[in-house]
Amino acid sequence: MQVEVLDAAEADRRRLAHEQRVDRLVAPHLARRGQGVKHPVHDFLFTYYSHRPAQLRRWHPGVGHGIDAAGGAAAYRSWKGYDEVAPGVVGVTAAHVATQRPLLEALRRLLRATAGRAPHLGCFGMHEWAMVHGLTPEEVRHADWPLRLGAAGTDAVVEGHRIACSHFDAFRFFTPTARPLNHLSPTADDRAELEQPGCLHAGMDLYKHAFRLSPMICSELVADCFELARDIRELDMRAAPYDLRELGYEPVRVETAEGKATYAAAQRRFAERGAPLRARLIASCEELLVVARDPASA
Repeated sequence: MQVEVLDAAEADRRRLAHEQRVDRLVAPHLARRGQGVKHPVHDFLFTYYSHRPAQLRRWHPGVGHGIDAAGGAAAYRSWKGYDEVAPGVVGVTAAHVATQRPLLEALRRLLRATAGRAPHLGCFGMHEWAMVHGLTPEEVRHADWPLRLGAAGTDAVVEGHRIACSHFDAFRFFTPTARPLNHLSPTADDRAELEQPGCLHAGMDLYKHAFRLSPMICSELVADCFELARDIRELDMRAAPYDLRELGYEPVRVETAEGKATYAAAQRRFAERGAPLRARLIASCEELLVVARDPASA
């Protein structure tokens, strides 16, 4: 496998820039965690997604790039996926990439299928409302925060809208009374048949796909996807039925025509932001599959 060796100055520059960027992004979460303070918006990025802040902070140059002794190779040698890829040079090995072939093929299929569809902008964030339908205020996930319209008003919004959630990992949290109201029945096995780029959760999941490809892809791409997920999550919860104004989140009132228009416009912008990231992930899968199919000659 051809390897570009990063000199010490370049490796240090990229590592430091990545660490500083991630530190800025995760510092508020770490401070709250240290104080035992929950956050209904941003905790999701560290609880629902399994990538810890320390893992996000760790810099990887990606397959095809090596680090020599002067660049800190010794620190990488013990990390999963790394070994000597040239005399005195450590990087992610072709053998490791070969073990990830099923993941690479599955992600390429999903990402290609999603990218090939036009964004659907008619869901209006009803998935978050369907997750509290029929529940008492004490039973909802973010019970510390009031529902803007109360329990009865929230239920009425769900029942008065066409619910069309295509994302399984949102649909699976619908309450038992809301599940039959969804016009689709997504499962874990048909993601590639239903995912579409206008879905906020499909955009946030670009972060999940990226960190699952670590350390085979560069950490800068993972951080790019994390920033997108962070921004999408704020819209997701501003459009949710909770009243989060105390935290500075003005609601997007998707139960109104004006709120629907605001939500759909933001969806479109996020779909446009996500498209190049999805394309970069697809390209990474393609390149890695070349290595995975024939690691000896890559």
